[in-house]
Amino acid sequence: MELSRKSIEALLDLVEIKLSCIEISDREDAREVKILQRAKQELCGIAGIALQADVIPMPVAAARVQRARAI
Repeated sequence: MELSRKSIEALLDLVEIKLSCIEISDREDAREVKILQRAKQELCGIAGIALQADVIPMPVAAARVQRARAI
C-alpha cells in the first residue's frame, strides 16, 4: 500500500507537533525525540520534501527559567 502525498504531509505535521510539545526531562524523552526526528527525515524522504530546520524540544529546566523571567 502506498501513501498519498497528503497523507505523508499530515503525518509529518503530527510528528512536528509532537516534537514541539516534548519537554526533555529524562533519557526516555530524549530517545523519543530521536525517534521522531528520524521519522520526520524518513517522511520527508518519501515525499521528496526538503527538510526544514529541526524543531528542538526545550528542556524542562530551561522552560521553567524562561517562564519565571516572564512573570
